[in-house]
Amino acid sequence: MDQKEVNSPAAEPVKAARDNTPSPAYAKFMSEGWVPSDLDDVVAGPAVTSAFLRRTTLSAQYPGIRLVLPAGGFKVRSNDTDYRFRPHSAFAYYSGVQGVEASADAVLVLEPTETGHETFLYIHPRSTRDTHAFYTDRRFGELWVGRRFTLNEARARYQIETRRVDDLEALLKDGAAALTIRGEDPMIDKNIALHPQEKDFVAYTSAARLIKDEYEISELQRACDETAKGFADVIRSLPAAVSTARGERVVEAAFFGRARIAGNDLGYETIAASGSHACILHWIQNDGEVRPGELILIDAGIEMDSYYTADITRTLPISGKFSPAQRALYMLVYEAQLAGFAAVKPGATFKSINAACQAVLAKGLSDMGVLPMSPEESLLPENGLHRRWTLHGVSHMLGMDVHDCDKARDEDYILGTLKEGMVLTVEPGLYIQPDDEMFAPEYRGIGIRIEDDVVVTADGCRNLSQNLPRHPDEIEKWMLSLRN
Repeated sequence: MDQKEVNSPAAEPVKAARDNTPSPAYAKFMSEGWVPSDLDDVVAGPAVTSAFLRRTTLSAQYPGIRLVLPAGGFKVRSNDTDYRFRPHSAFAYYSGVQGVEASADAVLVLEPTETGHETFLYIHPRSTRDTHAFYTDRRFGELWVGRRFTLNEARARYQIETRRVDDLEALLKDGAAALTIRGEDPMIDKNIALHPQEKDFVAYTSAARLIKDEYEISELQRACDETAKGFADVIRSLPAAVSTARGERVVEAAFFGRARIAGNDLGYETIAASGSHACILHWIQNDGEVRPGELILIDAGIEMDSYYTADITRTLPISGKFSPAQRALYMLVYEAQLAGFAAVKPGATFKSINAACQAVLAKGLSDMGVLPMSPEESLLPENGLHRRWTLHGVSHMLGMDVHDCDKARDEDYILGTLKEGMVLTVEPGLYIQPDDEMFAPEYRGIGIRIEDDVVVTADGCRNLSQNLPRHPDEIEKWMLSLRN
């Protein structure tokens, strides 16, 4: 433990109105009798090398200017109850801080030098026993929320010079020009003046994640593999879901358990949409019944400790067998997804994935007799009538955020071309609303989406979630094996 950690005063503890001020006798008693508990075996984190290389590139992009990347603070759920903390993805990407090691209010600062930048990680270090914060501070006190790294331990873990976050405001008040990501930390927003390059900085730090390195792809593969186990848990839970009121929540709970065991958390709120709820694209109420004979659409992903997440959808027959109508619609979506896979290759436009899937869906809907014009006519921008049954685009980037790189410029993403190392989803869907008279009754109330995560390779793409069955025959065999 260094002298700065011992002698620097702790921030004012977070207290509730009902807290009592400890008596001097109690405070003295709490300061005595503790065995030294510094960690002597801290090793560099798994993302240290990747994060260092990323910062080197970032430094070269913005020479001579301070760069400030906040982790963000707690977000209030209700009154004095916060949501589980998860740092901003740009902070995690450039710092290498992962999982439960992340703490609120941390900030990564790249301070300009003559040759580039020097990096500092500002954190709330461990509330050591020589202060009273370890037992009085509800938000950061060790006896309230658990142990954090000391400055020295964090320095060893992330290979970055560490400082107390309480000292950051004094630095920012010097008025030096700086670039930051706003809306994450009020103190930073207040002390950093708006800079002409700020919008570019936000776009750049988002677009930097478009192409994944080997470490990132391996983490995304792990996320897909663990998510596959979560889907198996879901299938095993279906009998209980059928016999339980609000059975969708049984399904949701089964997947959540796997996410918390195998990873950091869910990558996003699970969609467990049974029956006609599958026709509601972002159904997360998950309070419906799970009925034999119907389908259940499950859109779910596990976020690993590295924050890389899967995003996979499967539509499953609750009884284990597709009806003829269910299978007919499913196969149309299946064929559309195959066309989407074929469109993913270096040099192809991002929009070509959607175009390939939409062409198959429009033709299929025309063959079913529900499209009042030819598929070619429907595919024209001024028409698009087939979109009545397939409202959404079929792809987005995937990484630390489920909709990764969302702040990148259009020309780098939506209007850009695919490059080797990009990871994205392919997820066509069909949704026949229960009151849609364009379809015969046996098709109404059926919603189907098939979603997989692929990495762009030198000659096409590789499906990271290929271990999850997709063809209806494979799904029926898979479900039967898990139930036996």
